[in-house]
Amino acid sequence: MKRRDFLKNTAIFVTGAATVPAGLEFMTVKEALAATPDVRWGFLVDTHKCIGCGLCVKACKTENEIPLEANVSRTWVERYIIKKDGEVLIDSPKAALNGFTSKESDQNAAGMFKVDDEDIAQAFFVPKLCNHCDVPSCVQVCPVGATYQTKDGVVLVDRKWCIGCGYCVMGCPYAMRFFHPTEHVVDKCTFCYHRISNDENSACAQACPTGARVIGNLRDPEDPVSKTIMNERVGVLRSEYGTKPQIFYLGLNKEVR
Repeated sequence: MKRRDFLKNTAIFVTGAATVPAGLEFMTVKEALAATPDVRWGFLVDTHKCIGCGLCVKACKTENEIPLEANVSRTWVERYIIKKDGEVLIDSPKAALNGFTSKESDQNAAGMFKVDDEDIAQAFFVPKLCNHCDVPSCVQVCPVGATYQTKDGVVLVDRKWCIGCGYCVMGCPYAMRFFHPTEHVVDKCTFCYHRISNDENSACAQACPTGARVIGNLRDPEDPVSKTIMNERVGVLRSEYGTKPQIFYLGLNKEVR
């Protein structure tokens, strides 16, 4: 083939190839918009209201059949103690199942600690759960499709398909996944999907005595959760990963990771 003909044919091929992805992208967006429901579940956590009682953890474990004595939980509460010298102490004994009743801890990486009142600059509690990301890395790495995202944004695990490879556990940047102690498959928070799909509250939000945890519809501008996110200063965990978490925090300190 002559050089001129080769360049001509190459230009035609490249032009044709460039138009194909554009067409596919247009169809994908069009189909996605057509399938978009009126609901996108999201969660609001107010750290100013959390008192570290642990009732949410108990309710979650009971509702979702996670043994109380197991050292895993779909949701947990972390205690942050910031000392006047700048040291940050973090603990979550048994996921805060029994709440925080002492200034002592045996869950700190450096060992047991006890903090005197005069040494504390700030102390607060931070509930954590699966972030049900808009761009969930766990869905991307699952080799069998056991982890998937519903149309209303909730990320779930199909136990029948899960092979226990652990890729999603490693792929989650928030360490929200674990192996179920009796089912021996991956488990995590589901927003109590079986409840919210029937217009019921999630177990943890229902059990919270201070209203620190609230689930709502982010696509409804009149929803209290949606209103708060639009009108107040909220934060998310590890935004640098680009997963677009749908757990929003009020009063999120920079020390929280």
